[in-house]
Amino acid sequence: MADKLKIGIIGCGGIAFGKHMPSLAKIAEAEMVAFCDVEEHRARQAAEKFGAPGARTYTDYARLLEDDSIAVVHVCTPNDSHADITVAALEAGKHVMCEKPMAKTAEGARRMLEAARRTGRKLTIGYQNRFRTDTQYLHKLCAGGELGELYFAKAHALRRRAVPTWGVFLDEEKQGGGPLIDIGTHALDLALWMMDNYRPKTVLGTAYHKLSSRENAANAWGPWDPARFTVEDSAFAMITMENGATILLESSWALNVAQDGEAKVTLCGTEGGADMWDGLRINGEKHGKLYLNQVQLSGKGVAFFEGNQESEADLEARRWIDCILRDEEPIVKPEQALIVSEILEAVYESARTGQAVTFP
Repeated sequence: MADKLKIGIIGCGGIAFGKHMPSLAKIAEAEMVAFCDVEEHRARQAAEKFGAPGARTYTDYARLLEDDSIAVVHVCTPNDSHADITVAALEAGKHVMCEKPMAKTAEGARRMLEAARRTGRKLTIGYQNRFRTDTQYLHKLCAGGELGELYFAKAHALRRRAVPTWGVFLDEEKQGGGPLIDIGTHALDLALWMMDNYRPKTVLGTAYHKLSSRENAANAWGPWDPARFTVEDSAFAMITMENGATILLESSWALNVAQDGEAKVTLCGTEGGADMWDGLRINGEKHGKLYLNQVQLSGKGVAFFEGNQESEADLEARRWIDCILRDEEPIVKPEQALIVSEILEAVYESARTGQAVTFP
C-alpha cells in the first residue's frame, strides 16, 4: 500500500477526542502523526490513543506546521484562533479541515477563504450534520426539485436547559458568541444548503441574556456560573434573501420551550414541504388531497439485519480524506461556510444596534 496520508491535529480537546480523531482512526488510507495542544498532557494523551507509531506532540502549532510530511491539518481549537491557525496551515502547504464555525468573525473567515484560493490547498469546515442520513436524503429531494421553489425555511437549534459549562463556551472573547455561533450555525448551514441559496439581503436579529444571570440546577451539564456566562443564552433572526426567500433562525442553550431540538430545518416550497420534528416528514398535495409521509431512514425492517450506516462524523471524515486523495472539491465548501459566518455576524450586529443589517 502507498504511504498513508499524514495528518496533524491542532487542538486536542473535546471535539477532537469526541469526533475528529475517532473517525480519522477508522480510515485505512490516513494516519495521525502529530498532535498539538497548549496543554501538553492533552497532546500526549491524544498521541497515545490515536497516534501512529512515533507520533510527535507539540504545544506550539507553528512547529507542527514545519513538518513537510504532514499533508492535512485538523483545526479543533476555540473559535478565536481558527483563522490564524488555518491561514498558517494553508500557507505551509497543508489541506485544512477546520471545526465550525469557520471563524470567530466574518473577516477571519474571509482571510481563510483568500488563503485557500491563493495557496491552492483544500479547505473545509466541520458541518457534520450535512452527513446525517435524514439530511442527505432531504438534500437529494431538494436538489431534484421535488419540493419546488423553496421560499420559506426555519432553522432550529433549541435546547431547554443544555448550557455547555466546560471549556470556553461561555467566554465571548474566545468564542465570539453563545448558542447562535455554537449550534445555530449548524441549523443555518443546513437551511442554506437545502435551499441552495447563499445570497442574503437583510438580517434582523435579537439576542437575549434572560436566563444566563440565574443559577440553574436543571442544566444537563450542571449549574452554570452566571459570572462566567458572558455570551447570549438565546438569539433569533429573520433573514431575507435576494430572491425574496425568508429564513427564520432560532437558537438557544436555555429556553422555556416544550419541543426542543437542534440542527433541524423546516422547509416550505411550491410543490411540497418537509420538517424534522418527528423524524423526517414530507408533506404536499396529490390528487386533490393533502398528504404527510414519514420517511423510513433506518436499515431495519428485515429480521437480523440492522443495515450499514456510518455516523455523520465517520462519513464526514471519509468524504474529506477521499476528496484529497481524488483531488475533488469538499462537500462543505469554504465559500458556503463564509456566508454562514457573515449572516451570524449580521445577527449579532443587528441585535446590538436594534437595526436591520443590509448586505452589499
